[in-house]
Amino acid sequence: KVKAISRSLEENTRQRRSDRQIMHRNLDPIVHPFERAKEYTRALNAAKMHRMFAKPFVANLDGHIDGVYCLAKHPWDLRAAISGSGDGEIRVWDLTNHRTIWRVEKAHQSVVRGVCPMPHTRRFLSVGQDRLVKVWGPEIISPLATYEGQEAFNAIDHHRTDKKFVTASSTVALWDVNQATPIQTFEWAKETTTSVRFNPVECDVLASCGADRSLTLYDARAQSALKKLTCSFKVNALSWNPMMAYQLAAASEDQNVYLYDIRSFKHPTSVLRGHVSAVLDVDFSPTGAEVVSGSYDCTIRIFDIPTSNCRDIYQTKRMQKVFCTKFTMDSKYLLSGSDDGNVRIWKAKANEKLGRVSTHQQESMQYNDQLKKRFGHMPEVRRILHQGKLTRRIKSATRLKNIMLDARARKEDNRLLFTGAKEDRRTDKDSAVMREHQ
Repeated sequence: KVKAISRSLEENTRQRRSDRQIMHRNLDPIVHPFERAKEYTRALNAAKMHRMFAKPFVANLDGHIDGVYCLAKHPWDLRAAISGSGDGEIRVWDLTNHRTIWRVEKAHQSVVRGVCPMPHTRRFLSVGQDRLVKVWGPEIISPLATYEGQEAFNAIDHHRTDKKFVTASSTVALWDVNQATPIQTFEWAKETTTSVRFNPVECDVLASCGADRSLTLYDARAQSALKKLTCSFKVNALSWNPMMAYQLAAASEDQNVYLYDIRSFKHPTSVLRGHVSAVLDVDFSPTGAEVVSGSYDCTIRIFDIPTSNCRDIYQTKRMQKVFCTKFTMDSKYLLSGSDDGNVRIWKAKANEKLGRVSTHQQESMQYNDQLKKRFGHMPEVRRILHQGKLTRRIKSATRLKNIMLDARARKEDNRLLFTGAKEDRRTDKDSAVMREHQ
């Protein structure tokens, strides 16, 4: 007898010329004794390629004469973004073609402090220090409606479903679009409120932060404040997680971003470290897995929420203090507004390839991502992935900050050792909040 090898013609031949060649593999681990060593080498090469192709900057939208103090993304139009500057100018940008499609030079008599789109319409709201709230249309350069307040406004946000919006001044005021005066006012203390945000999931819950280092939760249905925290440092901006209604991010003056769980609103659940100066703005990605922050140190940082680690650092030589940062609604790009009067577009993943990607390229990139994730704890791979191009000023400030943090930790350990104190060592989470109010 003669034993012949028989194979199916359909399983071993290509149907089209564009198909990849069929390769037969033996997955038995005995045949591959150096599998982990080979994968480590591939992970090292993937990390090097990641850093080599890390070019996050996409475009620069110039036109503002003064610094850009506020940004807003349209929740239903991926191409549109709204910006307001220090000279009272408002612009609507076409992010695809990198151009201005609508602008008003003197929308407000002073700094534009906030802009936000109105749901299910092409209109948007703006506030400034001239004590006015204005409603703007897509093609009309004069305001469609104007609401006058008693004091200068610092922030504005619109309800997700109802025709209501909230403003921040010395009080938090809730307005109806069809009425000229506030329908409700929240006032815990007579202090300036710097930021206010509606919860995108639990739409009647809102949070605010003030100049008195306060962080307050409100319920529009109860017509009263729920909880209030007095933080150790001033909170500059707030952002809600769109996927988890209970998670709130706070950009603090102490160079950190704190994540709070409003169900147990006593101490932050996570601390995102890395900035070397005050954090001025913060925003969640639409997936709820990442946070972007802009700082006074002229850098943008992207944090991974599950690990609380800084994934990427973006900066340019000409970019000044970053006043506002936003994720686009597809989570693929970032928007930043800085003191140099420019709106910049960045890639959310620095090494991501723009344009058409073939199936083979996509599979290769996914495989490399898994390798970097699997071997990310290795010293050499971690060093390459976290190696970024930073200016000398940021490097020296980071080095000095690490020395100060080490000295502070050493002092705390010595205090506990030589005084015989029974309490545990205080962490950043414990020292972030000074007092809780009911």
